[in-house]
Amino acid sequence: MGLMRMDITDYKLLELIQKKGDLPLSDLAKRLKIAKTSCWNRIRKLEEQGAIKGRYTILNRFALGLPVVVFLSITVRRHSATWVDQFSSIISQYSEITEVYRVTGEGSDYQLKIVCASIEDYDRIQQELISKIEFNTMNTRVTLQELKHTHALPVPNINN
Repeated sequence: MGLMRMDITDYKLLELIQKKGDLPLSDLAKRLKIAKTSCWNRIRKLEEQGAIKGRYTILNRFALGLPVVVFLSITVRRHSATWVDQFSSIISQYSEITEVYRVTGEGSDYQLKIVCASIEDYDRIQQELISKIEFNTMNTRVTLQELKHTHALPVPNINN
């Protein structure tokens, strides 16, 4: 998806709703200094264009008993489309795997973020992946402290 045509008001709208998605339409319109109807139409346009992919509630993993975050790096032998399809199918079976990236650089081909209740739960997941995935190496990094965690993207052009 390429860059869409947006004006400064669209960018400001995106900045506001990504930080606090439950702002009432009247508050959004007031902050943007536009009519509620215009604000609603902009939101609908941004959804149709794909700039807004959805609206979610962010849960507190600690409150849910999920204090462990592990990053699992995987290097693979094959990089075929078939392997990627199989890999995608396998990782989609695990709700604990919250993010997966194909990466470049030394040491790994794929980076997985895994959120779970305990190291024992992580070990179970890793052992299952070992039995299901064709790979060269796996390296695990267990987080000790979360210094920054955000879902907010850097919205361009809001300071113009």
